[in-house]
Amino acid sequence: MESIRTRNPQSALMSLEADAVSARSGFACLFSDSHEYETALIAERRAQGRYQPPKSRWPMVMLAGVMLMVAGTVLLLS
Repeated sequence: MESIRTRNPQSALMSLEADAVSARSGFACLFSDSHEYETALIAERRAQGRYQPPKSRWPMVMLAGVMLMVAGTVLLLS
């Protein structure tokens, strides 16, 4: 890496300005509004397979059990 002392001040200043422009461009937002961001985020998550239906039967079994308990309670109290 070249030392700043060995270069002339004008080239050092130009180099610093170029580095500042480069650093600022790293913080630029790729999306113009939140709707675009959310759309891109959902598309990326779908590509990763995060929105797959559950493979387990437990939620359906639990739902059936709760429904039977509610029906039994209704029949007992009526």
